[in-house]
Parts: sequence; C-alpha cells; structure tokens
Amino acid sequence: MAIDYEVRDHIGYITLNMPEKANILDRDTSDQITQVWKDAWTDRDVRVVIITGAGKRHFCAGHNLQVPEGVTAEDREFNRVYSAFWPPAGSVNGTPVGLDGHRGDHYPQIWKPVIAAVNGWAAGAGLYLTLGSTDIRVACAEHARFKFALLRLGGLGGGPGATLLLKQLRYIDAMKMLLTDQEVDAAEAVRIGLINEAVPCEDLMTRAEELAREIVAMPPVAARMMKEFANRFGDMPFDQMWQVQHLMTTMLSNMTTDGEEGRIAFNEKRPANYTGALRRRGEPFAQPTPEDWERLDDLRRRRIN
Repeated sequence: MAIDYEVRDHIGYITLNMPEKANILDRDTSDQITQVWKDAWTDRDVRVVIITGAGKRHFCAGHNLQVPEGVTAEDREFNRVYSAFWPPAGSVNGTPVGLDGHRGDHYPQIWKPVIAAVNGWAAGAGLYLTLGSTDIRVACAEHARFKFALLRLGGLGGGPGATLLLKQLRYIDAMKMLLTDQEVDAAEAVRIGLINEAVPCEDLMTRAEELAREIVAMPPVAARMMKEFANRFGDMPFDQMWQVQHLMTTMLSNMTTDGEEGRIAFNEKRPANYTGALRRRGEPFAQPTPEDWERLDDLRRRRIN
C-alpha cells in the first residue's frame, strides 16, 4: 500500500508512503487515499486527522504525469476536448467524486479537522491536497517547498489549485505563485498565509500532534460543525452567515450533551469530558402562562439563555 493509515488516541494518521517516487498520486494511490478519507470520516473514534509524507524530501510532488503505454497523443487530445462537453457521470469537472460532492476524490473536505504536516515538496496535486483538504498547516522549515507547477504545462491545471490559491491568499501572492511557478519555501509560506507555522523537521510531527491533541479535547460534534460552518457558509452575506452560526449553536445545545458538560465543568473548575453524545427527542415544552411569558421575555432581553 502506498498510503498508510492508522488511528491512535482519536487521531487518524495518513502517510503518503512512496518516497522513492516522491509520494506522487497515481491512479492506485488516489484510489487508496480516497478510501482513507472515507474511513476517517465514518470512524466515530477519529476526531482529527494528520496527513504527512514519508521521507524528508517530498510531502507529495503531484500526479503521475507519465503516459501509460499504448495511449497516443490523439487519444489524449480527443478525451480532453470530449470531456469538456461531456464530463463523466459521478465526477466534478471530470474528476471522480469521492467523499465530498463538490470536490475531487482524493483532495476532498471532510467535516473533521485535518492538520497537514508538510515534510517536503508540495507541488501540483500535492499543493491541491494541502489547500483543499487541510485546515491547519505545519511545515518542515528546512525542506518544505510549495509550487503550483501547472502553468508551464500549458494550462491552468485540471484540479482546483488555482481556484483555492485565489480564495485563500491575497491576490498578489496567489498571482505570483500562479504566473511565475516559482517555489515558495516554508518561511515565505508563513508570511503569505499559506501555512500556519514552520518548525524544525525533527519537531514536525510533535507539533502537529500537539495541535491535534488540543482539538481532540474539544467537543467533537461542535468541532466538526465549526469546520462545516467555515467552509460551506463562509461566502454568505454577514447576517445570513451569522444566522446559520446561531442555528448550529442551537442545534448543538439542544441535541448534544457537550454544551451542558462544558458549562458544568467550567463551574466545577475541572477539565470537561466531551463525548459527542446525542440527546433523545423529548416531550414538547408546556405552553407558558402569561406570567411565564413575562419572565421568559425578561430573560431574553437580558440575554440569559
């Protein structure tokens, strides 16, 4: 297997493990990581994921660009043109759909936090993976490099790299990466906001695990919904986004036990034990009397809820 996956202490560890081939994503490895994302999402024990690459040179150097034996240039050209008008069923812009219905199969967003521990080059699809599937990014200060690497191939790239760079970075920083295809080292990646931190290589996984353990200690359902809120509703107008935030908070308060546990633990001055347990649907509220309405209205005016 070119993709290693294990779970320890509520953390899912994904390792791209083909260092002799720069941890590239060929069709087989893409299929493997697609399944791993599904496993991480459906495993109730996993609260956060760390993804990294094996070795000290490459996180992921992109897709395998080698043309299979027997495929002609005319075959490829015809399929490129045909797919522009007739993308395959079950695809997003020609890329198979995996876990996430609006992303490709091997760089989806799962609604669980994902930390990148970038140990070396993240180029092409490796950059897509970093941009598309990770929420917090720590990189090896000595070896990490980031590169778009697609413009020189005569196109904008078939994956969402250009789109994600323009959404996540300042326009001028994104355009410098897109138009020059220059590599960005770890220090520059911190400066432009591509990654959160650059640490010595020997500290890379230690730092990623520190961050993961902080997330593991949070209410798991709330953390998962915070990610969905940020990614699914982040482009909405302010008042509508805030309303969705409020509705999600109401759902979490009424349908999980973690909100109550957090308040009790705070008052008792002890660490909270968040389980993500769901509440059973109960009887409807009794209809308030006029006196009750007056008291409840006063509480709402004072924002006590």
